[in-house]
Amino acid sequence: MKILLLCIALLSCVACSVTATHPDEVTYLPGLDFPLNYKHYSGYLNTTKGRYLHYWFVESQRSPSKDPLLLWLNGGPGCSSLDGFFTELGPLRVTDDGKKLYNNTYAWNTVANVLFLETPAGVGFSYADNEDYATNDDATSYENYIALQHFFEKFPEFKKNDFYATGESYGGIYVPTLAVRILTGPAKINLKGFAIGNGYLDVDMLSNSVVFFAYFHGLIHPKLWRNLTRYCCEGTASRETCNFAGNISKNCNNTDHSLTYDPICLDSSNVRRWLNQPAVLKALHIPSHVQDWDMCSRAVEKRYYQQYNTMKPQILQLINSGKLRGLIYNGDVDMSCNFLGDTWFSYDLGLKVIKEYSPWKFNNQVAGFVTEFDKLTFMTVKGSGHMVPQDTPGPALKMIDCFLSNKPFY
Repeated sequence: MKILLLCIALLSCVACSVTATHPDEVTYLPGLDFPLNYKHYSGYLNTTKGRYLHYWFVESQRSPSKDPLLLWLNGGPGCSSLDGFFTELGPLRVTDDGKKLYNNTYAWNTVANVLFLETPAGVGFSYADNEDYATNDDATSYENYIALQHFFEKFPEFKKNDFYATGESYGGIYVPTLAVRILTGPAKINLKGFAIGNGYLDVDMLSNSVVFFAYFHGLIHPKLWRNLTRYCCEGTASRETCNFAGNISKNCNNTDHSLTYDPICLDSSNVRRWLNQPAVLKALHIPSHVQDWDMCSRAVEKRYYQQYNTMKPQILQLINSGKLRGLIYNGDVDMSCNFLGDTWFSYDLGLKVIKEYSPWKFNNQVAGFVTEFDKLTFMTVKGSGHMVPQDTPGPALKMIDCFLSNKPFY
C-alpha cells in the first residue's frame, strides 16, 4: 500500500512539472476570441538597482527552439516598444474602439522569436522605484544589457538561439550601443547581427539631407531654396558644399524664413485604451502601482541626455569584428529620419561594395532598392514612411526573413 501511494505521489509530481506554466506566461487576454498557436510572456526584467523594464516575449509560430531570437526596440527616446508590438511587427492588433484583438498576418514571429522591451525605465510599463527617469545613451544601453542577461536567466532554453538586436528611429542609437556591449562584454549572448529601421544614425547627415529631401519632394518654395543654398552652400547646392546642420541657426536665418517640418503623426489611442484596462494589466502581470501606459513618456523625454551625434564608430566596430551582419533600412518617404541621410551614412563607412544599388521585389513588384556592402546591407522600402512594418507589412516581413536567414533579397 505504501509503495502504491509513493508511486501515485511521484506520478502527481511528474504531472505537475509537465503542466506547470512559466510564471510570466500570458494565459488569456481580454478581447482575444481566437486561439494562438504560440506561447507568449509578459513581465519584468531587473536592470540596475530599483529599475525594472517591462517585456513582452512572443515565441515563433514556426519553430521556437530553432528560429532566431530578435530583440525589438522602438525609439523616441522615450517611446514604447509595445507600439511596435501592436501597430508594426507584433502578432496582434487592436480594433479602433480599443476593445478587441485581431491577428496580424505579417507578424515577425512567423519567422522568429521576438522580444519587445520597453526601455528605458519610465517608458510604457517600465518603472524605477524612485521615479528618477533622468538617463542617457550609455546608461540606457547598460540597462538593456543587464536586462537581457536577466531574460536569459528566465528563459535559458533560448541561449543557444541566434540573437539579433533590432529597432527603429532612435533605435539607431539604442541598437548599436547595446550590440557593442554584447560584443565586448562577458555575458554569453549568441549575437549574430543587428537591424536598424529609419535610424537616427548621424545627426549632421540627417539634418543636411532633410533639406534636400524636402526641396526635391516639393515641400520647399524655390525662393527659399535659392536663399538657403546662397547662405548655406556657398552658392552651389551639393552634399559637399551645403552645411544646413551647422548654419540653419546662424547665417541661414538671414533668409527670413523658418525651415520646420511636422513630427510624425501617430494615433495610439486604441492601444492605450486596451492596455490600461484593469483586466489587461492583470493578464500581463503589471503591478497596480505602475503608471498608465502611453506610447511615449514625457518624463523620460524631458530628462534624456543624448551623448552621441553619430554611430559610425559603433557600426564599424560591429562590422569589423567579422562576426556579425548588419541591416540598415529606410522607408523612402519618411522625412523624420530620411533615407538620403542614412544612405550617406552607409556609404561613408567605407566598406567594400559587393553589389551596387539594385531593385528588390515583393509579389513581383519593385519594393525598394538594395546596396550590399561587406557584412552590411542598406535598403530602401518603396512607399513606406517612418514605421516600415506598419506602412508596408508584406515587404517588411520578407525583408527581415531574408536578412535573418541570410538569403538574397532579390
